[in-house]
Amino acid sequence: MDEVAYDDKRRRLAIRFRHGGWYTYSGVPARIAAGLVAAPSLGRYFHAHILGRFAYRRGRLGEGKSRDERKPTRSP
Repeated sequence: MDEVAYDDKRRRLAIRFRHGGWYTYSGVPARIAAGLVAAPSLGRYFHAHILGRFAYRRGRLGEGKSRDERKPTRSP
């Protein structure tokens, strides 16, 4: 992960991956976003607390709605 941005009003977390561009995750609580930033291993935290738990789309915060939206595979 190269960059992380969080919109607390909309509960959206945007992550820029080194080789995959931006992904925005919806419905992410502030404590989860803060935990990611503070985690000793961003990858481990991401896989344990974010991946598969929140709907996401390709693109950065504030960009138009993407056709590439995905629903979570399991609930938070």
